[in-house]
Amino acid sequence: MSESDFVAIGGFVGLFALMAMRVPIGVAMGLVGIAGFAAIVGWRPALAQLATSPIRTVTDYNLSLIPFFVLMGVLATNAGMSRELFRAGHAWFGRFRGGLALSTISACAGFAAICGSSVATAATMTKIAHPEMRRFGYSDALSTGVIAAGGTLGILIPPSVVLAVYAFITDQDVGRLFIAGVVPGGLAILMYMATVRIAYRRHLPEGEPFSWAEAFASMRGVWAVLLLFIAIIGSIYLGLATPTEASAVGALLTGLIGIARGRLGPRVLIDSLAEALRTSVAIYTILIGAVLFGYFLAVTQTPQKITAFLVGLDLGAHGTLAVILLFFLVMGCILDAMAMIILLVPIVFPVIQHLGFDPIWFGVIIVMTVELGLITPPVGMNVFVINTIARDVPLPTIFRGVFPFVLTDVVRLAILVAFPAIVLFLPRTMH
Repeated sequence: MSESDFVAIGGFVGLFALMAMRVPIGVAMGLVGIAGFAAIVGWRPALAQLATSPIRTVTDYNLSLIPFFVLMGVLATNAGMSRELFRAGHAWFGRFRGGLALSTISACAGFAAICGSSVATAATMTKIAHPEMRRFGYSDALSTGVIAAGGTLGILIPPSVVLAVYAFITDQDVGRLFIAGVVPGGLAILMYMATVRIAYRRHLPEGEPFSWAEAFASMRGVWAVLLLFIAIIGSIYLGLATPTEASAVGALLTGLIGIARGRLGPRVLIDSLAEALRTSVAIYTILIGAVLFGYFLAVTQTPQKITAFLVGLDLGAHGTLAVILLFFLVMGCILDAMAMIILLVPIVFPVIQHLGFDPIWFGVIIVMTVELGLITPPVGMNVFVINTIARDVPLPTIFRGVFPFVLTDVVRLAILVAFPAIVLFLPRTMH
């Protein structure tokens, strides 16, 4: 092996060692990136990268949509929009057996459309939906499983912070990625609802009588969410605004709606800004670490060598893709979603390009694969978040409840791999 190979192996060993010691992943990637770059090129160029990369990252215009979307999600949560979504879902689906579970999935989807964070969606819906489902006789396994799975919609249904990060890493059009997530997101909602009715058909409580008048009346409480989704996704799709401009408008509209309803007073607004700032800083720290780690990957030629290795296996395009997705599924058991995208996509993306797969399609596929990591053991970020809030529900119970949805995700992933047009036909109609 060459010197660069030894440096690359040592870098990855050091990275995972730092992560095992609970060093934040952005800091760990930055440290390894600088040290590895210095080992090959020298300390002066490495320190020069350390001086310039953070500034370039935080001032990148395309990345400025991240704090806006984060702020929009925080404001929507504090304005009580999630509770209104659940009530509307209950009014529409409550008449059916398992109606509360179906309502939770629909509410998760609606909240994901204005939040973009799976963890935030799961946490919010646990506080709202779990007590209601328990009150009406739903098992803890079913109620927490539905919330954990529904929470993963936040990472796929646009606007998605993870899709935006993928776009930054791979230099893709974030607007096309957002639009590409619309149909797969809708498919996920339908398949999750079907999973509730099929997998838990013997354990679903009867529905409650709701009139159609009550169902339509409930829509008065969710007009704001519909307005936000149309304003953001519609303006991006029609080319009326860039994703960054749409995110700024979305954050502004969310704030104005909350203020008009009397739910966002001065104290709440200040707290919301502080919370959004903390979250955004954490994301930017990871991105800066990823940029520095990217220079290390470049000088050690790790992506090129992995590409040559995988192509040399002669498994064919889809065989190689299957190996990559399986690798992501395994890594999802020990890494969170953002860490996988930041750390692994720069390594495998050249392979995807070499094999001729569409990068927009791959972005949706890999985000869906990362979703599974949010609900699979031993990490299962959504599961741990739910357990933190619903402390009396054991972790094994939540994992047992979410298992049917994991199988559903695998089937959905196979469908979208087999039929890429499901993902790509909407982005291809954009101008």
